[in-house]
Amino acid sequence: MLTELHIQNFAIIDKLDLRFGQGLIILTGETGAGKSIILDAVVMLIGGKADTTFVRTDSEAAFVEGVFQLKGPEKEAVHEVLNREELMDDPNYVVLMREVRKEGRSVARVNGRTVNVGLLKELGALLIDIHGQAEHLSLLDPRAHLGLLDRYAEVARPLTEYRQTYHALLNLRRELSDLRKTQADADRRTEILTYQAEEIEEAQLKAGEEEELRKERDRLANAESLAQNAQEALAVLEEGSPETPAATDLVGQAAQALATLAKIDAGQSELANQAEVMLDAMSDIIHGLRNYLEEIEFNPKRLEDVEERLDVIHSLTRKYGGNIPAVIAYGADARKQLETITGAADRIDELEMQEAKLLEKLGKQGNMLTEKRKSAVVEMGKGIELELDHLKMESAKFGVDFQTKPDPNGAPLADGTRIAFDQNGFDRVEFLVAPNPGEGLKPLAKIASGGETSRLMLGLKNVMARADEVPSLIFDEIDQGIGGRVGMVVGQKLWNLSRTHQVFCVTHLPQLAVFGDQHYQVQKLVDKGRTLTRVEPLEGEPRLLELSQMLGEVGEGTLRSAHELLQTARQMIKSPKK
Repeated sequence: MLTELHIQNFAIIDKLDLRFGQGLIILTGETGAGKSIILDAVVMLIGGKADTTFVRTDSEAAFVEGVFQLKGPEKEAVHEVLNREELMDDPNYVVLMREVRKEGRSVARVNGRTVNVGLLKELGALLIDIHGQAEHLSLLDPRAHLGLLDRYAEVARPLTEYRQTYHALLNLRRELSDLRKTQADADRRTEILTYQAEEIEEAQLKAGEEEELRKERDRLANAESLAQNAQEALAVLEEGSPETPAATDLVGQAAQALATLAKIDAGQSELANQAEVMLDAMSDIIHGLRNYLEEIEFNPKRLEDVEERLDVIHSLTRKYGGNIPAVIAYGADARKQLETITGAADRIDELEMQEAKLLEKLGKQGNMLTEKRKSAVVEMGKGIELELDHLKMESAKFGVDFQTKPDPNGAPLADGTRIAFDQNGFDRVEFLVAPNPGEGLKPLAKIASGGETSRLMLGLKNVMARADEVPSLIFDEIDQGIGGRVGMVVGQKLWNLSRTHQVFCVTHLPQLAVFGDQHYQVQKLVDKGRTLTRVEPLEGEPRLLELSQMLGEVGEGTLRSAHELLQTARQMIKSPKK
């Protein structure tokens, strides 16, 4: 509920700080005193139009802030929004703020953090419902009717069970759709995948094979050159020529000389050792060259085979991946897809049987929801018509229009027809009202605004109080077109409604105002040449005086009448009319 309202530099309001409690809160005052301006500020606070005309003359910006205590059924819904947007502070309160600057820019904040106006509207719709201004009449929105009816009918449990079946069916149908798409091009895909898998599998690729083949190809292609160079090296190292001794002979002579030198000069023994090592290394080289010459293969056929194998590898890597591991993985995936396609038909048959069972179950659950809703409508309609009768709309009638849509793929009914469905069931509902005899039932959204609509809203709200989760309700001009006798009934209805909601009412009728748990007087004053709005809480004698002024010129008679109205209201509250 709204516990605090702070308004600053808004139209003729310079600064206003109000604190509210539970129950019925009455605002009275002369026409033009600023009652509607306070409502305009609340409307802007919950995401309504932020007009620059709201900015008080000579001010930079108009500012409105509301503090809401969360303690009813709205708490969970508000928490869901705050958690989603990471705006949670105190779990028991939420603070909305709206500011509009004279140049036209507006700022919205929730719990001190800047948000977009859409979020402010979303939260505002959960916290306040304003009756008397069509754009804020939630009951005039047909999209809200099914939710209100469901809460009134108390179908939360069967609706949850229905939705579980509904979502299971959606998931199954998604899988079916994917399988049917797969099946539709199964022949083409099977041919392609079979070719790809077999081509890769027949190649019997091995990781690292390509590098080894490249090395072998290089050896085979250059066998003659490799042998010639190896033989030349052997000749130099081991054989020599008539003109030049072999390198090993020369190194051997050097090693022998250094060994003799080291015997005389022990300090040069390291040089002698190095010469011996060099001689041994040359022997190893000669041995390695002889082995290498034996391995060199002059095999044109093998070279041809290697080239062909490399061509196969190159072709596969170009088509299926940049390297052999990627090609092998591609082949495995193709084989897996083939298995999926092969089993798709069986899976489709299985899922179609499951779909039929889920549709049958959904049909029964949805039909039960419809029956509960229609059953609740009877009770709700009687209650609303009784409320309207108390409000002197004796001939008014209330009904609910149920609409369904046939769908060949929908849920089956007992008569064999199939019906469209969504997560809320089969029904599209809209509240209908006939306010006057002979007019016939018409959509609630098309009923003219004014006092008649406000009384209609009050009757609906009273009956649907248990279904309406919005904690704070504001009724503006609800007394339009009604007299004092009906005003007492309206006041009692508002008081009854305020036992489950915080109710604000702007009124000119003292017969209605006497039911208030809190009474505020709105006055317009002129101070230093500027028009100001002041709001004062009234109790005791000041309240009696205000009620007397609402009845006429203050005097002994009006004071006595005001006192009698207060006494009558107290008596009606003690013995409420059912």
